[in-house]
Amino acid sequence: MENILVSVAHRLARLVRDVTGAELPVRIRAWDDSEAGPSGGPVMVIRSRRALRRLLWAPGELGLARAYVSGDIDVDGDLAEGFRRVWQQSRARPASRSLRARDLAQAAVVAARLGVVGAPPRPPASEARLTGRRHTRHRDVAAISHHYDLSNDFYRLLLDEHMAYSSAYFTHDGQTLHDAQTAKLDLVCRKLGLKPGMKLLDVGCGWGSLIIHAARHYGVTATGITLSAEQRAFVSERTAGTDLADRVEVRLQDYREFGSLPEADAQFDAVGSIEMGEHVGEEHYGQYAQIMYDALKPTGRLLLQQMSRRVGAAPGGGAFIESYIAPDMHMRPLAHTVDLLQSSGFEIRDVEAMREHYVRTVDHWLETFDRRNDEFVALQGDEVARVWRLYLVGGGLAFAEGRMGVDQILAVKPTVDGRAEMPHTRPWAAAATD
Repeated sequence: MENILVSVAHRLARLVRDVTGAELPVRIRAWDDSEAGPSGGPVMVIRSRRALRRLLWAPGELGLARAYVSGDIDVDGDLAEGFRRVWQQSRARPASRSLRARDLAQAAVVAARLGVVGAPPRPPASEARLTGRRHTRHRDVAAISHHYDLSNDFYRLLLDEHMAYSSAYFTHDGQTLHDAQTAKLDLVCRKLGLKPGMKLLDVGCGWGSLIIHAARHYGVTATGITLSAEQRAFVSERTAGTDLADRVEVRLQDYREFGSLPEADAQFDAVGSIEMGEHVGEEHYGQYAQIMYDALKPTGRLLLQQMSRRVGAAPGGGAFIESYIAPDMHMRPLAHTVDLLQSSGFEIRDVEAMREHYVRTVDHWLETFDRRNDEFVALQGDEVARVWRLYLVGGGLAFAEGRMGVDQILAVKPTVDGRAEMPHTRPWAAAATD
């Protein structure tokens, strides 16, 4: 019979109980094949001592992420359910219970007995390694490139035909992701009041889903700006040789550089920015808002779709997302973003919460990712595929549990005498349900 006092799994379970005051939220299986924890759910497989060494040097989310991404830890069963259990237990833990000196000493003793103590393992190759001060132009280029220049083929596999990498808008059950993204693009265009001959600016245009849709279906001339060379090349390829070639332009440009050009001044009838504001940073957000305000003609509208955090929550995306997905990401409570837009001169006319829509969007992305996992691995390797599965699972849970939100904010640049020329009702809302 196994001696549970010396098995690795039971030693770890006892350490967790002694340090946190709680039982293991999921079952664990250690490298000696011993198991401990609740049955009937996902099993965390600890493949080697190196997994614990990663946690020893980077306790918490980053250490766990490194262990999973590198394959030192795996999950047998539903990864999302494992996340859910861990998160629920962390919320139930008394806020007053923090690590004490004796807890750290006990962990050190167990680590030594298990042969875990040693030099820190090298971080996985896919971890971002940015240098310099946050949100300088050089660093922003590197941060955007890390995420969006992964490869257009990778995103073609994951996204719908629009290549829309943002929350869709689901108007009925059974809707495909492509139809829901089309509904989102139409909703944005209707909120902006787009008509033939208008000029649209998209700040952070991605792979051009909004500017292409608006030019094709609403007759506008559209300009997009991005820091991603891959995205710009994709839009150029998609519009080349079509009737959109003369009406859709993408500039490889920092939004701050765009705002310094005379041609950007009050030239546009509408401005959109879809999930770009998260990359701006707190210290530059006022400038970002002012540039969009200055780019608009009087009575021009802004449609901003942006993620948010709860009041009091950490503003970043978390150690994993900031290290592997979106370095330097910054999210704030919705009210704070509204304040910043108003401080730039905008009048806020409508706010629509879309959190549940993002849950369904991520569910579609994750289903695609699981179904085509072999193709993702063939394109980028197993490590990057593990990063993205962890990202999609964790992101979906964050929206489902209300730790993150996403909202569409409609604002207008009023004239000097206060005219906004906005409809008295919400005609875009009625059209969305037709």
